[in-house]
Amino acid sequence: MVVIRKEYLTKNRPNKLNINELSGKVIKNGSGIQKQTSNSQNSSHNKGGGSSFVNVILDKKKGQHLLKNTGILDKIILAADIKPTDTVLEIGPGTGNLTMRLLPLARKVVAFDIDPRMVAEVKKRSVNSGFNNLEVREGDALRSSFGDFDVCTANLPYQISSPFVFKLLSLQNKYRCAVLMFQEEFALRLLAEPGEKHYCRLSVNTKLFSKVTRVCKVAPGSFNPPPKVNSMVVKFEPKKIPVSVNFREWDGLMRICFSRKKKTIRANFNNSSVLNILENNYKVWSSINQKDPCGNMPFKTFIFKILEDSGLSSKRGFNVDINEYFRLLFEFNKNGVHFVNIIQGNTSNDNSDHFEFLFSNAESDLDENMEGNNNSSDDEFNMTD
Repeated sequence: MVVIRKEYLTKNRPNKLNINELSGKVIKNGSGIQKQTSNSQNSSHNKGGGSSFVNVILDKKKGQHLLKNTGILDKIILAADIKPTDTVLEIGPGTGNLTMRLLPLARKVVAFDIDPRMVAEVKKRSVNSGFNNLEVREGDALRSSFGDFDVCTANLPYQISSPFVFKLLSLQNKYRCAVLMFQEEFALRLLAEPGEKHYCRLSVNTKLFSKVTRVCKVAPGSFNPPPKVNSMVVKFEPKKIPVSVNFREWDGLMRICFSRKKKTIRANFNNSSVLNILENNYKVWSSINQKDPCGNMPFKTFIFKILEDSGLSSKRGFNVDINEYFRLLFEFNKNGVHFVNIIQGNTSNDNSDHFEFLFSNAESDLDENMEGNNNSSDDEFNMTD
């Protein structure tokens, strides 16, 4: 008969946590918590309202890391600067520790969570604490309509950071600010300035629509279990004046300039695939407008002339600021060179439907998770990736 020693069972049993013992901790809403193993009962140990006795098995691969540093929650609240008339959108409320800090400050809190057990938990905590200004919606926030809100807070799985940021950017000036936690590597890309290591297409596209500032760094020890990477909280403040640029055009230019960001812009345009796409778009534009600025000049020479005239030909993509990119796009468009087929895609400056294109083409290297995966694709060019 096989005998299993008690010490072995103790050492190797699953990482089971009691949420009532995690006062001030927020569970990140991954793709779902796997198991609930005990009956619920009321408890008054949690600050801001009773919670349930829930045992869960955490799955780090799904972003289930519990924030145990209450000071970070307070910094999020301070940065959000919530007003009594505000509607706050919270993505991933978990057990409601941040939610319980939001409810006394806001007129209404609308929370999205994909895990039904977390939905039930945060509802119960708010009711037990006497709040009636919480609306909880179960489902995937990326596939949901948010409605009107003033402030957004989020503790979301880091692997959906990129599409969530793009969804927020698509709302442009419809909200006042968003305070979000990301993997530090991703946050540094959002914050990066020209010439810095992390400056990339994401940096420029974000700056096009929003001001981004650093709130605080979050060490791995602030989570249970600790991830392998640092985290960072950042604040988004949308620009009040809508950007006068066609985003499909803009992002097409960015894809070329950052395809190899340490190469010169001229070198990135010296690519047969790029030149073929641009020449086809130019022929369509020329036919529609009965103009031919290129004349008898070889198209490649024509493109290089525009780059030389802009003064950016010899500059490298990661050293060019947003105003210089605006000037470059203007020079191309003025000469009939477009980065989107003008028959298939409207080239006006109305961006209301252009962000669906961005959502479906988010860079894979930006979908990084808490375990520190970094599969950069900056060295590859694909107009439709």
